[in-house]
Amino acid sequence: MSAADLVLTPMGLRFGKRLFPVSVGRGGIRTDKREGDGATPAGVHHIVGMLYRPDRIAATALPAWACPIGLEDRWCDAPDHPDYNHLVRKPFGPSRERLRRADRLYDLILITDWNWPDAIPGRGSAIFVHAWRRPGYPTAGCLALRPDHLRWIARHIRPGARLIVRT
Repeated sequence: MSAADLVLTPMGLRFGKRLFPVSVGRGGIRTDKREGDGATPAGVHHIVGMLYRPDRIAATALPAWACPIGLEDRWCDAPDHPDYNHLVRKPFGPSRERLRRADRLYDLILITDWNWPDAIPGRGSAIFVHAWRRPGYPTAGCLALRPDHLRWIARHIRPGARLIVRT
């Protein structure tokens, strides 16, 4: 493990010498992650992207590799579609998750490489690190942090950093 890793521990999410409270999926942590099970996938994942709401977060507050979320941006969660577990743009017919949400959960997103780029249908999509709804409130499979903690991590993390999730 390196200081640049995000490591999920029973005490929280460790990044460098800091430990942050974190929420995980309502389905717990699983080695057999499936689409819609609400589980956070166990394993070693990598941070492959960062998205943010430019109307809510200044680009200057983030590293240069962060990309703005556009009005039309969605994430495909239709297992039978060729764009499964990829960023897509509206209009888009199959099942998709809107990235520009009314709430603040996706104002800043760290994208993991779970089941990406070559997605296996049904294995799960859109495993992000994002802001939590409230402390301890479970996610649909992502990891969620207090917004100011997420912003701190985003300013210090590098592309390719590992996210280590153990069962």
